[in-house]
Amino acid sequence: MAIPGTPTRRAFLKGSAAAAGAVGLASHPLAFALAETFPSRNINVYVPTREGGGADRNLRAFTSVWKKYLKVNFENAYFPGAAGRVGYEKYMGLAKPDCYDLLFGNMGPEVLNWVVKQPSFDLNDYFYFARVDEDPGVLFVNRDGPFKTIDDIVAEGKKRTLNVAVSRLAHPASLGALALAKHTGAQFNLIPLSGGRNTMAGVATKEADLGALPSGGVISRGKNFRIALMFTHDNPVPDRTDNAPTINAHFGTNLPSLVAGSRAFAIKREAVQNHPDRYKILTDTLKEVFTDPEYKVAVEKTKAPWELIKYGSPEACAQQAKDLMVLGEEYKALLTGQS
Repeated sequence: MAIPGTPTRRAFLKGSAAAAGAVGLASHPLAFALAETFPSRNINVYVPTREGGGADRNLRAFTSVWKKYLKVNFENAYFPGAAGRVGYEKYMGLAKPDCYDLLFGNMGPEVLNWVVKQPSFDLNDYFYFARVDEDPGVLFVNRDGPFKTIDDIVAEGKKRTLNVAVSRLAHPASLGALALAKHTGAQFNLIPLSGGRNTMAGVATKEADLGALPSGGVISRGKNFRIALMFTHDNPVPDRTDNAPTINAHFGTNLPSLVAGSRAFAIKREAVQNHPDRYKILTDTLKEVFTDPEYKVAVEKTKAPWELIKYGSPEACAQQAKDLMVLGEEYKALLTGQS
């Protein structure tokens, strides 16, 4: 249920932890009453980024197979601006609560928007119901540069301030860099360069000493870059990342797994309450996509590592959102450029 009054981050944390409860609505006695009529028209997807980016590529690959199960097409609308905030405001303001309107974004950095500044809507009014990938946040360097290992980076960072290119300040990969600096005493100056492509360009031209991004794009340009550190609990692609260590294993930290690329579908909570039968059809067919061989082919065409594709349940999404909000609060001043 929506909480009346002005939204708060505390309310969001509580709501996120319970978001998966909406799944239970699918067992409502009327769950199958109208099943045969849904969907009877195309599904609309609000995308809070520009067309052609990582989220868009992921979305197109996924829906190219999902439409086979739903037997309708997907119509995408793109709303870039304010690090994703514009798209969320549009979705919450315009989308109908009928399960025909979904949102698809990069959950990690977009959740951190609400640490920086609360939105105009109640954060409990939507939830993420399916994550489609789990792309670790990483630190990476130019292969032709002076740094070969994370220990080289930390040692140099204790001597001078290193410029770290990031796609935006409020980002899980940025959080990882800040946490590493705090733990080791290295000095990092984060420079937001607006998007992964620009961030990689900053490291490639050596305008920045290193960069922090999701691993997928960096891996696809492995000849140019070396991944020095992973901010997740495990390295899912050791053979494609020079066996990069993880921050907790290498430095003895106890950080939550900072998934920097976590593209996910979200939905209005009211839509699920109004139509639990439709929500069940969406979730059941969505899960089928992950085991469909055509999906792997579609992903590999984007040059993204298949190993990063992983279904995330509503519970997993809620836990990730909570972990990011808690850690984001700790570094809020740095994420907003106020310190």
